[in-house]
Amino acid sequence: MKKIFVMMMALVMSLGMNAQIATENAKVLDNTFVTVNGGVATPLDFNSVFPLNASAGLAVGKMFTPVWGAEVEGTAWFGSHFFGDANSRFDWYGTGHNVVRGTYVGVNGLVNLTNLFAGYKGTPRTFEVSTVLGTGWAHTFAANADDATSNDLAVKTGLDFAFNLGKTKAHTVSVRPAVLWNVTAKELPRTMGAQFDKRGAQLYLGVAYTYHFKTSNKTHHFKTYDVGAMMDEINMLKEDLAKKPKQVVVEKVVEKVVEKEVATDTNVTVYFTKGSAKLSDNAKAALDKLGQNAVVDVKGYADEVGPEKFNQTLSEKRAKTVADYLESRGLKVNTTTGYGETGDVVARVVVVSSAK
Repeated sequence: MKKIFVMMMALVMSLGMNAQIATENAKVLDNTFVTVNGGVATPLDFNSVFPLNASAGLAVGKMFTPVWGAEVEGTAWFGSHFFGDANSRFDWYGTGHNVVRGTYVGVNGLVNLTNLFAGYKGTPRTFEVSTVLGTGWAHTFAANADDATSNDLAVKTGLDFAFNLGKTKAHTVSVRPAVLWNVTAKELPRTMGAQFDKRGAQLYLGVAYTYHFKTSNKTHHFKTYDVGAMMDEINMLKEDLAKKPKQVVVEKVVEKVVEKEVATDTNVTVYFTKGSAKLSDNAKAALDKLGQNAVVDVKGYADEVGPEKFNQTLSEKRAKTVADYLESRGLKVNTTTGYGETGDVVARVVVVSSAK
């Protein structure tokens, strides 16, 4: 047990290697996975290797970071190969006629050693190694009607050699060697309540398939953000800003000059309010100064404020408004043209005599 705790403490201390990398794990179901596995086992003391104990299982888990995760595992065992001496009862699975001779249900902690020591680069590597350490409940079915079932504390220690497949790394095939310890087997000689004894353990070798569900970031794994690089960039920008001279922003208020209508015997310029094609009283008075027999060309303009298409239409409306007013007074309008904002920045209409 001391060796296991020392190993786990060493892993915790080495986490500082990834302190500058932040990972995204926004939702509860992000970075979850399901695993199906199968394999064979034999007593760890190797006094008798065959027949092998076959097994099959299912696990559901979640990676909390690219390094740390956990899974809940359920495994059914189909073999009856005793632990230790064939004359002892150091077995979990009995020798009865049940297809399933025993079950194991446990919670395993996962540590991705590859990401822990080499760092996580935003996507899993093709090959990764993880440790598996868990504890659970081992149930043994009765060998016969006179025997009783047993329930014992079990500990699992193992490795996971994973091959991540595909472009998105959503699929993983792995080889999983492990040792499953029955630490409370009643037949084991002991001086304490629970102990690790090879006569109460099985050496397991299995193959597993894992599917990693899609996360809220639209991938099947973590996205990473290099906090160190971000802070370096922020500090660089602060230094650049500090080097620049202080700038004083002066707001200038410019009073708009209101244009006044200009009228002669042969031409008139009238102005409109912003966005309007309505003639003001001053504009009408200026237009009234044109001679009754004048033949005129009417040219409408708009300023540059607003969309170009709108200004074109507005200039045409202004020219038509002026033309309609002049025709109502008996003047002849030769041409009526709207020029939009082209060549002018003033909201006006110019009336030019084309003939006397």
